[in-house]
Amino acid sequence: MRLRIIAPWAAFVLAHVVVAVLGWVLPSQPMGDVVLVYQPWSASALSGGAIVGITETWVYPQLALVPMVIAQLLALPLAALLGPQGAYLVAWALLVTICDLLAFVALVGRGAAARRRAAGWYWTGALMLLGPIAMYRIDAITVPLAITAGLWLSRRPGVAAALLTVGAWIKIWPGALLLAAVVALRSRIRMLLVALAVTAGVIAVLLLLGADSEVFGFLTEQAGRGLQIEAVAATPFLWLAVAGSASIEYSYEILTYQIHAPGVEFVAAVLTPLMMLGVLAITGAAMLRVRRGASWTGLFPPFALALVTTLIVANKVGSPQFQTWLIAPVVLWLIHDRARAGGAAALVLLLCALTFAVYPLSYGGVLSAQALPIALLSIRNILLVVLLAHAVRAMLRTPIARTGTDHSRT
Repeated sequence: MRLRIIAPWAAFVLAHVVVAVLGWVLPSQPMGDVVLVYQPWSASALSGGAIVGITETWVYPQLALVPMVIAQLLALPLAALLGPQGAYLVAWALLVTICDLLAFVALVGRGAAARRRAAGWYWTGALMLLGPIAMYRIDAITVPLAITAGLWLSRRPGVAAALLTVGAWIKIWPGALLLAAVVALRSRIRMLLVALAVTAGVIAVLLLLGADSEVFGFLTEQAGRGLQIEAVAATPFLWLAVAGSASIEYSYEILTYQIHAPGVEFVAAVLTPLMMLGVLAITGAAMLRVRRGASWTGLFPPFALALVTTLIVANKVGSPQFQTWLIAPVVLWLIHDRARAGGAAALVLLLCALTFAVYPLSYGGVLSAQALPIALLSIRNILLVVLLAHAVRAMLRTPIARTGTDHSRT
């Protein structure tokens, strides 16, 4: 009995230690963003310099700066021993681990049901398979927020909505879970009011701090960017690069690699409208299932997964850390409907493993347009489309509750 309780915790902590260390030793600097951009941003904010998102337009929503600054403060006692960069990396890994452990308390706790322990083991496995990118990006802060919010949807919908709104002000994707919750649960009005209140509070604080046009700069900053090489839509152009008919170039403006070839600009231009149409279509289909009496526990997880996967598949960016977004809806699906979650859970684990194989293990080969790494990335991208189709199909086949009731009201 004691081993059954201790084992998930021990494995979860060990996974974080292993993944954190791998970030230091693997090629392609999987922890590079943390020290090359997060640390300078946070140091500037604390030293009276430019504050991203307030005094200048930023690529992230403004609350993303908060964990970066917290890590900077945690690093102060370690700086003399490890140096500024080493201390910040350790502090970041520690901060992510603490956030994950707090969510793990909500998920597994003490004496949790078997399905929750299984979901905890799944999260541990996904973390290990995805590798350092699962920790050394700002997205790692939003995953525990999303999982905790999902666990509290039925009993504390207001708190859940607040957490998801905060998560969306760190990295936009938790907003997809909030949308799914608003559609699927009967406590939607309460959640909408809480989300609006939190958003209004964030905007008010930003305005008081001196932001104006920068408040929604994270949206305008994405508008003009090109097609990143790891994006799903970039897949055919990568094979043109293998054949020598396209090029891979680094953008110093947005600090990422983009593909350049005839037709790329058109594809990049249509992706955002296509994403919006996909979100609207999936949401409309989910609303019809709700009207027919689908239970929220059966509908919410595949609906949330379909929305999140749409944000990845139709994105001009294909950063490897996007795979962390998939973990939260699958963890929640395993809790609510494990029998129907198996296919999606297996696909996400495979996606994590393939992403790790591409970044950081063979990323140099991707940048030099070698066939094998491009093939691995192509398979990963095709499986993302398969996952989207699987999630939509599962959503459309959500069983209808016999009583036509929903016990999510608190």
